[in-house]
Amino acid sequence: MPFTPKKFILALALSSFCVQPQATEIEKIQLPDMGDSTGTLISPAQEKELGDAFFRSLHSRVKISQDAEVQQYIQSIGRQLAANSDTPSNPFHFFVVLDKQINAFAGPGGYIGINSGLLILTESESELASVMAHEIAHVTQRHLYRAFEAASRLSIPTAAATLAAILIGTQSPALAQAALVAIQAGSIQFQIDFTRDNEKEADREGMQTLAKSNYDPRAMPTFFERLQQSSRYYGQNIPEFLRTHPVSVSRISDTRGRSNKYPYKQYPDSQSYLLTQAKLRVMTSSKLNDVLSHFRSKLHLGTAKQQAVARYGIALIHLENQNYSEAEKQFRQLARQYPEQPQYAYALAKTALQALHYDKALSLFKTALIQFPTNNAIKIEYISTLLKDKKPAQAKAILETLDYQTKTQPLYFELLAQAYADLKQEAESHRYIAEYYYAIGQTPFAILQIKLAKKSKDINFYLQAILNERLAFFVNEENERKLNQ
Repeated sequence: MPFTPKKFILALALSSFCVQPQATEIEKIQLPDMGDSTGTLISPAQEKELGDAFFRSLHSRVKISQDAEVQQYIQSIGRQLAANSDTPSNPFHFFVVLDKQINAFAGPGGYIGINSGLLILTESESELASVMAHEIAHVTQRHLYRAFEAASRLSIPTAAATLAAILIGTQSPALAQAALVAIQAGSIQFQIDFTRDNEKEADREGMQTLAKSNYDPRAMPTFFERLQQSSRYYGQNIPEFLRTHPVSVSRISDTRGRSNKYPYKQYPDSQSYLLTQAKLRVMTSSKLNDVLSHFRSKLHLGTAKQQAVARYGIALIHLENQNYSEAEKQFRQLARQYPEQPQYAYALAKTALQALHYDKALSLFKTALIQFPTNNAIKIEYISTLLKDKKPAQAKAILETLDYQTKTQPLYFELLAQAYADLKQEAESHRYIAEYYYAIGQTPFAILQIKLAKKSKDINFYLQAILNERLAFFVNEENERKLNQ
């Protein structure tokens, strides 16, 4: 269903796009006095539809982490914060973009992305939580929708694709500029004045959410101050987060003054934060020797658990370098020393899987799943191992136990398609690989897979009806997208 996002599209992109201005120039821009707490300008159904389409478009433009452990962690911290926001019933979806740029952004439908570069830069879990709480506040305070004003009719696929194109301006200013030119060619005008009131409101609401979620409110001004101090070394390559979230002395002072009103106490980092940060450091590095030196420098610093994180990082590098015996040795020691930490059991089993020792991997994943029955990351890798070991029926049974949100992710559809293929159910396999392509924003490939499914021999009346409905849906959406190009 088409709707009319004029100022809306650029407002959504604020958290992620700017054409190389200086920080002082951004601070002169003014935000509108926004309002729409009733949600009358965009219905909840339209908001969800646009958000889902926006997320699909992102998959084809930026590299979104599909690592089950990383996704599980960012969702867990996001849910904790969202539950303590002023609208806990608001749907949120948190994800990590594998990019070294320091950035975080909020999109339609409560989709909040955190760049791996920002997560690695943080020096405490509370700093990470402060950024996420700030982005949550942009959503709960309706900053993304208050600027909505009807002027031109765009289909949801086109609006979502435009948002995603503007987003990747952080990586390619030329592409972002091309997107804006295309918008202007379609007679869509952008006339938004932005003030700093929205940032202040997001800081204030975010800090309250931080405190309610048992994170350190002082982490917000601390992180802002460090970003501001480091920005002098970036020159023209100022971090995207500072372009879209300009940090002034007065803003730091304001957040510090507010944070000092909270009683002081210690806020220790969770082990999951430290391990996720270490894993992303290895996953995103092109210079593993430098990362290895980083972890080795920390082997004898801090607490025993912090030293264990350094050992974990070194073991991950061994695994990356296919030194399976050394990786297994390190992970086994860590798993024995810290049996309450699922990441070590997961890594031990994953090592056996990557070494193609399927029986050992299955045994280790099964044991880990008994110990951590609700851990989706372990479930997903167990499923993957079952498929590699030609046990599709067992894999499919466990796939059905995953939670609803996991069942909306591209990886779920990919695994389910593989299970059906191994079970010789050709039509169902094509059906779910179509859903996989649709989830990553590749609708033409989704259409092709549905057409292949319709040619299969193993189709009953019920499945035929589903395939007809999905084909019509995909074709209609693709036609809408082409119509507005």
